[in-house]
Amino acid sequence: MALLRAYLFGEDVRQQAAFYSEALRGEIVSVQTFGDIPGTEEKDRNWVMHLVLHAAGQVFYMADAGPIERGNGLELTLEFETEQEGRQAFEALSAGGKVFMPFERMFWGTVFGRLEDKYGVRWQISTQPE
Repeated sequence: MALLRAYLFGEDVRQQAAFYSEALRGEIVSVQTFGDIPGTEEKDRNWVMHLVLHAAGQVFYMADAGPIERGNGLELTLEFETEQEGRQAFEALSAGGKVFMPFERMFWGTVFGRLEDKYGVRWQISTQPE
């Protein structure tokens, strides 16, 4: 058995992780910077090498990189037990981003929506089927 972890790269992941922590009611568990590596140049010391975020019952890894080029070949999906939890996450993640599909009831029995957050990460938010 393996665990699948999302590893998100960004241009300011401290700020991005704080946004996700608030949107998904989580917490930043640890942050390691390139300054932790002996001999790192001063200009690179504050870059995040590895950040661990616990949010929405998931573990996300993050690191600074740049420039970032996002594609449309991957979306992160979060499935919530209740419509209220899903709606809160959808509304919070879509702030400053783009909504592709509003969060609404679908013919297959869930509430579902798609968005791109203000960092260019694409999300699918859904509820468990009834």
